[in-house]
Amino acid sequence: MPNANEDTSPALNQVQQRAVSELLRVAPVADELARRFQEAGFSLALVGGSVRDALLGRLGNDLDFTTDARPEDVLKIVRPWADAVWEVGIAFGTVGVQKQARVGDADRCFQIEVTTYRSEAYDRSSRKPEVSYGDSIEEDLVRRDFTVNAMAVALPEKTFIDPHGGIGDLEARVLRTPGTPEESFSDDPLRMMRAARFAAQLDFDVAPEVVTAIKDMAGRIEIVSAERVRDELNKLILSAHPRKGLTLLVDTGLAGHVLPELPALRLESDEHHRHKDVYHHTLIVLEQAMALEEEPDLALRLAALLHDIGKPRTRRFEKDGRVSFHHHEVVGAKMTKKRMIALKYSNELVKDVSRLVELHLRFHGYGTGEWTDSAVRRYVRDAGPLLDRLHKLTRSDCTTRNKRKAAALSRAYDGLEERIAQLQEREELDAIRPDLDGNQIMEILGVKPGPAVGKAYKYLLELRLENGPMEHDAAVAALKEWWAEQEEQG
Repeated sequence: MPNANEDTSPALNQVQQRAVSELLRVAPVADELARRFQEAGFSLALVGGSVRDALLGRLGNDLDFTTDARPEDVLKIVRPWADAVWEVGIAFGTVGVQKQARVGDADRCFQIEVTTYRSEAYDRSSRKPEVSYGDSIEEDLVRRDFTVNAMAVALPEKTFIDPHGGIGDLEARVLRTPGTPEESFSDDPLRMMRAARFAAQLDFDVAPEVVTAIKDMAGRIEIVSAERVRDELNKLILSAHPRKGLTLLVDTGLAGHVLPELPALRLESDEHHRHKDVYHHTLIVLEQAMALEEEPDLALRLAALLHDIGKPRTRRFEKDGRVSFHHHEVVGAKMTKKRMIALKYSNELVKDVSRLVELHLRFHGYGTGEWTDSAVRRYVRDAGPLLDRLHKLTRSDCTTRNKRKAAALSRAYDGLEERIAQLQEREELDAIRPDLDGNQIMEILGVKPGPAVGKAYKYLLELRLENGPMEHDAAVAALKEWWAEQEEQG
């Protein structure tokens, strides 16, 4: 498997051998597809992230290929072979393919993208890239974001193509651009976000000249659509090392354009008014929330990242030297909603994350267990389906170095969870509702659908939260008594 750079160092050869073994593992699909392109008179190469992941020994079922064939020719080649074909990205030269194939003893479902050699650049005032097709793989690779993503393996002969030293940077675990970072980021400013995302996903360092270019060009991110920025931010936040990427965003000034609430948490403090470093506290809360996950949870991680963003606006210096942040959870919930809407998040995710931010301080009124059963029921009712995430967020929000205080908070929350479990077992807390439904209310009171039914339902719900489940006859009696009072007042 020759290397275009002809670097024959043992380390690189060993890495290449790993790539070969990974490629052979998917060879039934890759080689079969390559032969079809070859028979049609075109070239095909595995490229970009797929080659990088093969070199890292982590190639999955998503395969990226590049070709000199134009999209209409690609469609003619893949349609008779693929299980399914997508043309969603065809305007950008990309054809999507799904193919089921036998690999070893197992059936695998491969998601494949075949993209025509291309070059793309942003117009200075446009949000959309202008795409033009190229004629060589070298021309295609030089336009890619980072050297570790600018390698290819020509198929079916498996010739390694690495004109920009990607293998060396992969070994050094560093992100560099094939050309100058200024040219790269001018072509597509989203690459600045991708630098942070790949640093977080791969645990790589970003080359100093790339960091400098991001600092100088951070404002260029403004021309990129909110949806593209959001998608990169999600990948960063859901990565294995989000702190690394978020720190880069903040330190370069890029966060000031895409998530300004995060750098705003770096509140100044002086010797007279001491308080936690809210920014670093937030990053620790995020990592502690991750440790409690069964699998990466975007809503939980966003809530952890945004839970204290109301603090800068609510900070007050008290006469006794303390610093207060009264109602920062309410302010933060509104700020969270506004920022997430600006980033085009779904209504459901906006609602869930802002609700978690709003509720994250509720537990601190629990003390050592002074809450009544009614208060516990309301906690569960207010959290609704977010209760499990709220448990994790609340536990993660303890970053004190005082081991005794941390242990006391943990014990108190253990106690609250135990009480919730006991009440759930007795009362079906997950579906708190009045002991009489709307139809029963109308029948008992002899009324038709209207505001009176809603008021009666709300009254019975409050009774349920305050006292727990009621026997049917007791609920009917309480409803009639309330209705008599309403008629007297009305």
